[in-house]
Amino acid sequence: MKQTNHYRLLKLRELLFAETDEENEVTIYDMQEKLMHLLELEKLDIRTLRKDIEALQSMDFDIVENRRAHGKLYYSHQNKLFETYQIRLLVDAVLSARSITPNEKRILIEKLKKLTSTHIQKTLPSPVMFSKTVNKDHELVKLDIDRIHRAISERKVLQYKYGDYDVDKQFNLRYEGRWYYVEPYALIWQNDLYYLIGKYRGNNEIRHYRLDRMRETNITDMPFVIEESFQLQPYIDKSFQMFSGEDIRLKIRLENGLLNPMFDRFGLQVDVKPDGDDHFILTTKAKQSAGLRGWILQWGAAAEVLSPESLVAEIKEEITNMVTNYAPQVETEKE
Repeated sequence: MKQTNHYRLLKLRELLFAETDEENEVTIYDMQEKLMHLLELEKLDIRTLRKDIEALQSMDFDIVENRRAHGKLYYSHQNKLFETYQIRLLVDAVLSARSITPNEKRILIEKLKKLTSTHIQKTLPSPVMFSKTVNKDHELVKLDIDRIHRAISERKVLQYKYGDYDVDKQFNLRYEGRWYYVEPYALIWQNDLYYLIGKYRGNNEIRHYRLDRMRETNITDMPFVIEESFQLQPYIDKSFQMFSGEDIRLKIRLENGLLNPMFDRFGLQVDVKPDGDDHFILTTKAKQSAGLRGWILQWGAAAEVLSPESLVAEIKEEITNMVTNYAPQVETEKE
C-alpha cells in the first residue's frame, strides 16, 4: 500500500506518543520495523526516518534523544499534555463520582487513557473494579450536565421533574411528577455527587438538587437574574452533607485532637479560640439540618454544641432517641 509522506509522519507521531514515555524508549530501527508493518511497506530508508524525526521536532513535537552504551541512540516523547499523576487524579475523580453510570465511567476512562502512553495506561485502575453508583439506569446525566451549564451561561430557567428511590430500589417522582422551575446558579461536585444550586421559583428559596435525581431536564425561554446577595462558597460551606436548613451561628466546644479535622472542613480562616488546656471553641455559620446533626454526632463526646439553644435541644433529643433504640437490647443482655 502506497502512503504519502504526510501519512507516514502522522503515524510516526502516533507511534512515539503511544509507545514511549519517561520510562520507555525506542531505537530508530524499532520505529522502522513498526512503521513498515503499519504502513505495509517493503522498505523504509533510515535516512527518511531521520528526516521525519527532524520534521516533527521542527513542529514543536518534543522528541528526547538519549545516547546509551556503545553510542546507541534511543528516542522518546515525554512532554505529554498531562503528567502521569494528573491522569491518575482525573481517573480517580471519574471512578469516585457516584452520579456517573458505570458505562459512562468506562467510556470516560478509555478516553483519558489516550492522553498518555500504552505503558502507563496499563497501570491505571479499571472501571470494572469500581461499580458503586446510585445511578445505574440514568444514562442521560451527561446530557443534563451540558444543558445545565448552558442554562447557567444563558441565564435561562430550568424545567425538570425530581424524585427518590424507595425501599424496593424503584425510582419515584415527587409530587406525582410535578414540574420544578429553578433558576440555575451553579453546578457543583460535592461528596462525589453533582448538585444544582439555584432559586426554586415555587417559593423563591435558594435550594440544591442532586443531578442524578433530576428527570426530563429542559431549558425554558424564561430569563432570570442571579441575586446580587448570593455567594456560592458560603452557601456550600454552610450546607453540611448538602442538607438544606435554617441559617444559624454555630458555636461548638471540641477537644484539641479535632483541631486539624476542623481546619480541613472550614479552612484556616475559621474562628477558633482556646478553652482551657484540652479544648477549643469553634464559631461559624451553618445550616441547622439533619446533615449538621449527623456531622456533630460523629465526634461523640469530643464535641459539645454551645449554641444555638434550638440545635442543643435537637442534639439532646437525637441522643435520647439513640439510647431508646438500644435500651431494650441492653436490658435483654442483662437478663
